[in-house]
Amino acid sequence: MARTRRAPSPLTTASAPTRATHSSALSADRRARELDALAASSEPVDLLVIGGGVTGAGVALDAASRGLSVVLAEAHDLAFGTSRWSSKLVHGGLRYLATGDVAVARESADERHLLMTRIAPHLVRSLPQLLPFVPGVSAKQRVFGGLGMGLGDGLRMLARTPAQVLAHPRRIGRDEALRLAPALRREGLRGGVLAHDGQLVDDARLVVALARTAAAYGATVLTRVRVSDADGTGATLTDALGGGTLRVRARVVVNAAGVWAGELDPGIRMRPSRGTHLVLDAAALGNPTAALTVPHPGSISRFVFALPQQLGRVVVGLTDEDAPGPVPDVPQPGDDEIDFLLQTLSTALDRPLGRGDVLGAFAGLRPLIDTGGDGSTADISRRHHVAVADSGLVNVLGGKLTTYRAMARDAVDLACRHAGLADPGCRTAELALVGAAGSTVAFAGASAGSSAAGAGAQPVDHEPPASLTARFGAEASTVFGLASCADPTARIAEGIDVTRAEIEFAVRAEGALDVDDVLDRRTRIGLVPADRDRAHDASAELVLASLASPA
Repeated sequence: MARTRRAPSPLTTASAPTRATHSSALSADRRARELDALAASSEPVDLLVIGGGVTGAGVALDAASRGLSVVLAEAHDLAFGTSRWSSKLVHGGLRYLATGDVAVARESADERHLLMTRIAPHLVRSLPQLLPFVPGVSAKQRVFGGLGMGLGDGLRMLARTPAQVLAHPRRIGRDEALRLAPALRREGLRGGVLAHDGQLVDDARLVVALARTAAAYGATVLTRVRVSDADGTGATLTDALGGGTLRVRARVVVNAAGVWAGELDPGIRMRPSRGTHLVLDAAALGNPTAALTVPHPGSISRFVFALPQQLGRVVVGLTDEDAPGPVPDVPQPGDDEIDFLLQTLSTALDRPLGRGDVLGAFAGLRPLIDTGGDGSTADISRRHHVAVADSGLVNVLGGKLTTYRAMARDAVDLACRHAGLADPGCRTAELALVGAAGSTVAFAGASAGSSAAGAGAQPVDHEPPASLTARFGAEASTVFGLASCADPTARIAEGIDVTRAEIEFAVRAEGALDVDDVLDRRTRIGLVPADRDRAHDASAELVLASLASPA
């Protein structure tokens, strides 16, 4: 590796930058340059973070925005693991009230507030959630469901989230319930209770936005880099693309590897649980505009959700099953879980669902901490844990997607104390991610105002489609303005609402290194295998062309 890198911030002079001054664009070319620079430097970095999921990306952003020099190393791709397999809800912690975990419930509501009002309002929007009063929902479930939604509204008010952002829960009648969810069972339907929660347009897109914003604050973000021999003084990085191996010295190392954290620190005891989701055609459910919330049989605190998604899909979830044994790169749903989800949701529908309605299915592993009990994984606390291991690693474990920022804050706070780093304090509660209106993060470096003003992008003479704005926010026009491919506004395949320009942007600005990165994590086309097949060849052609002509 012939590698030049600026010297990291001295311990005594770290200070939070007032604005991002680097480009937010991640690309193969930038990756190569930064690997070279890292190999050429003899100075330790302030913080090495291992793991490119939502927690690791959050740690990298938090540390970089404090003025620390940061390297993030991810073995696969951004959001390769648990972070892309969620229900895509940014929820206020209502379920944790039911289990008595008030602290997690309150933290969830507070973090949801920040995401929806300051950090990423372009990626998180209000989602109506309907508990339908159909015959299969008992009187007890109706009462406790309505009460829980009221308590959830109390959490919203404590977090000071305006009712204009998340509306108050209310009782609705039969006609409104059918308008919101046309596939509901009509016989015996007596309306329902309607509440609102936060929903991500895409969980993987949040991770990419965090990583790009961290890069804009000077973090080095490296994917396809495997970590070994990690301890409190650094780690060995191996370039999985054939670039060799180097030892990176660091003043502090944060283990944010999620369900793989135990591979870095044998002292960690994890108890992963598997959550399975199904992907349906929204048309099969009448194109609902609200999520259906159907109680598990006999339960007042656990539900199956049918959640409207981008690309004309509905995602149905979710299970909570023990997943012992070696951690797979890509977990697989169990047949019994698929049947359970279909059967539970069908109790609320006019037409029961079958295997023929399932377009795709996916499963993720929750990185839960083993507390030594024998009970269900559903009963394990979702509180996060931050501690210094015997090896000197700062481990950040557990938690949930909604509270990633609080996890990152606590991890960087501890890392700074442990390593004696100068610490101006966390500032991510006020820091808008790339794409948020008014963000100072730009595609090509320092700029004032909106992140859509990326240098190098050509102006466009028409409004981007609504679907593009929903995925990219204020950066939507930059996606088209940067495109050099033919027919940038054309769909990548018939019936798939993803443009050719988005494929190119994924490579030139979002760090995608191959067609799998694009289909499975930047666009989510790959959630439906048939869609993936139809879009593959055209996407692969664009990926190769974009890699050959970097921005």
